[in-house]
Amino acid sequence: MQIAFVLYDGFTALDLVSAYEVIASWPEAENRFLATEMRPHHADNGLIVSPTDTPDSLPRPDVIVIPGSSRPLGPLENQALLAWIRAAAPHAQWCTSVCTGSSLYAAAGVLGSHPVTTHWAFREVLAGMGATVSTARVVIDPPFASGAGVSAGIDMALTLTARIYGEATARMIQLAMEYDPQPPFDAGSPEKAGPQVVGEVLNLFAAALQPN
Repeated sequence: MQIAFVLYDGFTALDLVSAYEVIASWPEAENRFLATEMRPHHADNGLIVSPTDTPDSLPRPDVIVIPGSSRPLGPLENQALLAWIRAAAPHAQWCTSVCTGSSLYAAAGVLGSHPVTTHWAFREVLAGMGATVSTARVVIDPPFASGAGVSAGIDMALTLTARIYGEATARMIQLAMEYDPQPPFDAGSPEKAGPQVVGEVLNLFAAALQPN
């Protein structure tokens, strides 16, 4: 099974890696890293990942995994990447995303009426692109599987693993990762964090959500 982990400049590292650590463990997974240019790509905080493929060498993967970005409008301008998504998505068994990665499916025009989720601060932008936006942490609506902000990539990938390979396999992968969340603060959603923290985070994101 060919898995295309999508790269572009400015992707968020944990968006990619959270899903990768689960999906790369699938039986018979052939893990590939796709970018429109065959050069190292920098994550928004500096992690460098080198692609293994371009659209020409990986036209029809079985699974697509698209990470989001802290500057989510940037990748929407990558017309070559959108063209590949537009061509590859109809043939994929699963089209997955983490955080704002779901917006690339919307921009490529392949979502239709399928609901997806995204980072809470990006919901209105995604809805403005014509997408049906859910507030759930994980949304599975074949062939789309989406996770909300950043860390939700693990939950999305484990949920999808159970869907494809059964709950026993998903549980084994979860245990192997020792994924047993016990966060030090109960502030992982806007409802829990409170208005002051929400406002501060929105201020941080404000510039990133403005068109260039």
